[in-house]
Amino acid sequence: SMQRRLSKVFNSSHDDKLLGLTDVKGFDPEEVTVTVKDGKVKVLAQHEEERTTIRGKEYKYRNIVKEVSLPLGVSEDEVTCSL
Repeated sequence: SMQRRLSKVFNSSHDDKLLGLTDVKGFDPEEVTVTVKDGKVKVLAQHEEERTTIRGKEYKYRNIVKEVSLPLGVSEDEVTCSL
């Protein structure tokens, strides 16, 4: 599946300029956070929807958490991300 392929790339990229990819389709840019701390890059995407129906309120939650360690010799300030 596409998600499995993206996870594999995210965890084991052979491109020395690309550390990883993760699919955040369906999330707004402000719902995606990327942090670099303690030698790791963490991608967190959270989405919440609230709907009122005849039976009351319904809530729908989705989230993605991906984490990958920086390769040896890569400093945290060298990491950039794009959406």
